[in-house]
Amino acid sequence: MFLTILHAKAESAGRDVIAVDPRNTSRTCPECGHVAAENRPTQEKFHCVSCDHSAHADTVGALNVLRAGLVRREAAPA
Repeated sequence: MFLTILHAKAESAGRDVIAVDPRNTSRTCPECGHVAAENRPTQEKFHCVSCDHSAHADTVGALNVLRAGLVRREAAPA
């Protein structure tokens, strides 16, 4: 139901919905690409154990989802 509504709203706004795999999106460092459970010391905090990058975990997850969606959009046949 939600996805049906989302697709309809996106279409009416001239936008695309691109599904991406959410696994590890909030555990992957957007700076160096290191993936580790230890990168998420708390629910809200992200701190990369490899490069020391810090940010809010939701911001990190959203950035990684955006990047994955852009990669899928570029890879899709025209």
